[in-house]
Amino acid sequence: MPQESTILLDKKVIEMLKEAKDYPQQTYNELLSQMAKFFLMLKKRNQYDEFLHKIQQPKMKELWNNKEDEIWDEI
Repeated sequence: MPQESTILLDKKVIEMLKEAKDYPQQTYNELLSQMAKFFLMLKKRNQYDEFLHKIQQPKMKELWNNKEDEIWDEI
């Protein structure tokens, strides 16, 4: 038997949840579970994007901050 609890939600949040349902009979438990999984997936992707950005920074500085490009600023 699954353990259940009660949570207090602002009425505005409840209205948003109602709008977010995929179908009228969808339970809030199903909806929140789906939302949580999606959120966690986005969080992981964002961490991956940040990782890529950090490892690309040194190479981009190398490409952008060089003497050959500075010559064009003087022309």
